[in-house]
Amino acid sequence: MKLFTIKLLQKSFAFAPFAILFILFSLKTYNGNAQNIVNDKFKFQEQSIAQIQLGYKNGSYSCKELIQAYLDRINEIDVNGPGLHAIIQINPDALSIAEEMDKERKAGKIRGPLHGIPVLLKDNIDTHDKMPTTAGSRALMKSFPLKDSYIARKLRDAGAIIIGKANLSEWANFRGTMSTSGWSGVGGQTKNPYVLSRNPCGSSSGSAVAVAANLTMLAIGTETDGSIVCPSHTNGVVGIKPTVGLLSRSGIIPISFTQDTPGPIARSVRDAAICLGALTGVDSADSKTFASEVKYYMDYTQFLTLSGLNGRRIGFYKGFSGINYKVDTLMDRAVAFMKKNGAEIIEIDSISNSSTDKYSLEVMLYEYKDGLNTYFRSLGPDAPIKSIEELIAFNKADKIELKYFNQNYLEIAAKKGDLTSKEYLEALAKMAKGSQEDGIDKVMNALNLDAIIAPTGSPAWQTDLVNGDSYQFGSSSFAAQAGYPSITVPMGYIDSLPVGISFFGRAWSEPKLLCMAYAYEMGTKLRQIPRFLTRD
Repeated sequence: MKLFTIKLLQKSFAFAPFAILFILFSLKTYNGNAQNIVNDKFKFQEQSIAQIQLGYKNGSYSCKELIQAYLDRINEIDVNGPGLHAIIQINPDALSIAEEMDKERKAGKIRGPLHGIPVLLKDNIDTHDKMPTTAGSRALMKSFPLKDSYIARKLRDAGAIIIGKANLSEWANFRGTMSTSGWSGVGGQTKNPYVLSRNPCGSSSGSAVAVAANLTMLAIGTETDGSIVCPSHTNGVVGIKPTVGLLSRSGIIPISFTQDTPGPIARSVRDAAICLGALTGVDSADSKTFASEVKYYMDYTQFLTLSGLNGRRIGFYKGFSGINYKVDTLMDRAVAFMKKNGAEIIEIDSISNSSTDKYSLEVMLYEYKDGLNTYFRSLGPDAPIKSIEELIAFNKADKIELKYFNQNYLEIAAKKGDLTSKEYLEALAKMAKGSQEDGIDKVMNALNLDAIIAPTGSPAWQTDLVNGDSYQFGSSSFAAQAGYPSITVPMGYIDSLPVGISFFGRAWSEPKLLCMAYAYEMGTKLRQIPRFLTRD
């Protein structure tokens, strides 16, 4: 859920201009010392939900045949071959569920828009079946939740087949410092399918990698700050971080009650929109969803139009310009495209005060302790871990858990008071004011904006288990701290590595953001299939 922790805030960069020809050369696909190690002829490569549903309808294949094909591909690509380590576990009942979906279809019963569609869940989302929910931690390898999460239940009701659990940055990358995104004690290190030595970002690493590599059609990730949009960006797919409260968090291992949200990851805006609509609803177990009662839709595809940029006033956040000239070039192309398609672009230099970041961290630490202890209690008397203190003790005794990085965030959180603490309440109020009233809302109201755009981040860095993550910037915090929606779509490639562009804005503005993101996506069609490159 939490990607960048606090390291992002401590970086500064210099920019030196380069000749135009060198820029253009640098943006070409890198081929030197690179090898494509997969001969990819997957039958369902890059298929959309609509295409799969049409195939079911005309009898081209059964649901069981499709699920078997995906399971075979997972074995070929994720377990063997390049060994992406995107998936922690396969649902042993996946094929029997597919058979049931076939029977229902034959009887004329279609559960919903995802009937027969394979989905992976990030392994911090509870399922009440034969799969434990681990958060990537060895401490929870035998932890079987007592019921489905709200999200898992909504997926089943819509006809989706949960084929397994995706690997993640352990404890959603809020366990310790110098961590490596995509690593967990249970699943090992997830690889980026575009260049295998590069990092997939996180914490929804396996979810985004699996979608990019066609190991599933859809995946559900979670985000506190960056953990849907960053892995989607570095793996060339679409990620939606919804308004907090649009989708329920009950049955999801938490970090922050204020910032956490699940969200869909797909290869297209349309597929992500279909999935989003299937997951909405008011959940009595999550009070944040009460505010969505008159704001959510069950069908977000109604807002997708090719003219979605025409007449829009879009703020272009320039705060990252000059850090990476290659990203700047892609962003300039994106802006030029939007202008050509009728959008008015207004450059903005600031959105929120940097002090908002420290308040966000404080809020997360308090809510992490409270949320984890509440989650452990939900597992019943047989829970393998019953408190944050027991988790800390387990990690200290385990030979693998602390091999690469520490558990500082767990230890700091464990020392915090409860959610009536003055320090917590002050941080919560200041974060909300700084990110909302004095942040996104202030800027958008003053300039009458429909959305704000920014590069989602810089290209994927080399995975380094010794030194941890090494990145230049990311734009997730503005929307994450406010609890507002953000959508990332592919913007281009730098040396074969994907880069995304983010559309974010006011609370409950998913319809407007989807409309703009769809028009951009369909007008540019920039997604490329990963080639599993190795480099010397």
